Amino acid sequence: MSEQSLPQPVCLGLDPSFGFGDRTGVATPGHVASMQRAGSGIQPIFPQQSIREMARTSRTPIGVMNDALQGMVDAGWTGITGADADHLKTKQDVDVTAEVGFTFFTIDPSDFVDAEADDYDENTLREKYASVAGEVTWVSEYQGKTITLANGTSIDLNEEACLRAAVKYGRSLNHALDLSAYIAEVQQAAGRNYEIELSVDETEQPTTLAEHYIIANQCLKNGMKLVSLAPRFIGEFEKGVDFIGDLAALEVSLNDHAEIARLLGPYKLSLHSGSDKLSMYGLLSKATRGLWHVKTAGTSYLEALRVVARHEKALFREIVEFSRGRYTTDKATYHVHATLEMVPAPAAIECDTALERQYLELWDEVPQGKGFTLPGRQILHCTFGSVLTDEKFGPLVADILRQHPDTYTAVLDDHFTRHLEALQSGM
Repeated sequence: MSEQSLPQPVCLGLDPSFGFGDRTGVATPGHVASMQRAGSGIQPIFPQQSIREMARTSRTPIGVMNDALQGMVDAGWTGITGADADHLKTKQDVDVTAEVGFTFFTIDPSDFVDAEADDYDENTLREKYASVAGEVTWVSEYQGKTITLANGTSIDLNEEACLRAAVKYGRSLNHALDLSAYIAEVQQAAGRNYEIELSVDETEQPTTLAEHYIIANQCLKNGMKLVSLAPRFIGEFEKGVDFIGDLAALEVSLNDHAEIARLLGPYKLSLHSGSDKLSMYGLLSKATRGLWHVKTAGTSYLEALRVVARHEKALFREIVEFSRGRYTTDKATYHVHATLEMVPAPAAIECDTALERQYLELWDEVPQGKGFTLPGRQILHCTFGSVLTDEKFGPLVADILRQHPDTYTAVLDDHFTRHLEALQSGM
């Protein structure tokens, strides 16, 4: 099928949606299989990649787009898809993704967040606010107000809450609004529809209800075409493993954040680093009443390594050893807890199945309704770019996936059917 006749991505609006990031370029048939089996009522985003991922895998926006769309066609998908240009930070990021047809633009203003703001004492907070007050002019709009949500929760927009929000997020919000206006300009000039997700999850501290309210309210008042917002939720949402934390406390927090989204929007709540969080999917789906987006990426790469483990056991051992050597460097930009000391080196694990268990885990050994938890997954997760661009390992992994497409489709189908069924449980 020619590029011109490939289906075109569309905007998904407020339908519940699931992002299937693919770092290998050949995962879409497995993603489609899971959607055909368990995706009723959920809309997919098959073309999804961040600028950082493309840099680490030496891929291009048009390559990501065409690989996913061709994979959809080859797998017999006749439904719609969105297309997520993820973690956009600059106008150049927008340009290179907009021109090839991405429709869902995820703005990442984290470079402008003051990550220390939650720890400032009163004097420091006032000093910091004085330095941004000329750029952040909305504090008086909120200070002194109390917002009562439909579930009875009150948000106290007192002076400290407003100043802290201004210091922490003020400049990043300005950047997000500037980028949003640029996206609108580019897409409208080209006659293309679009929707925007705002990511404020790349912080150590959870997004407070006051911060969520102010950020979303400012975005909407300034005309951002906001379809979803990704707060930093309580607990730990690490790469490659299930949610770490108090599920009961998370449920309360999700309900409050979802009430804000319904009050101001409605818009969807988005879950980043969303793969493998099976224990909390039902809570997210229920709290939002279906107004959710879940974003995954690295987990499909791990399933690619599972194909290697099943068909080329010696090579899998080499990749694990190589990944251990890269982990300390490559994990720097990721939120993970795994250390090399937590997981035995391949030489200490004789059994091939035991090696797969340590570094990828096995679904038939995981309790129903839970996700993977072992630290070995994070060692492999964070080092994807080093493996896929390595002159030896990159071509070998690609060859194995080409030689065994049925295995890759089968493991992805199983993997994501579990994800989608967990989300369905709350709908």
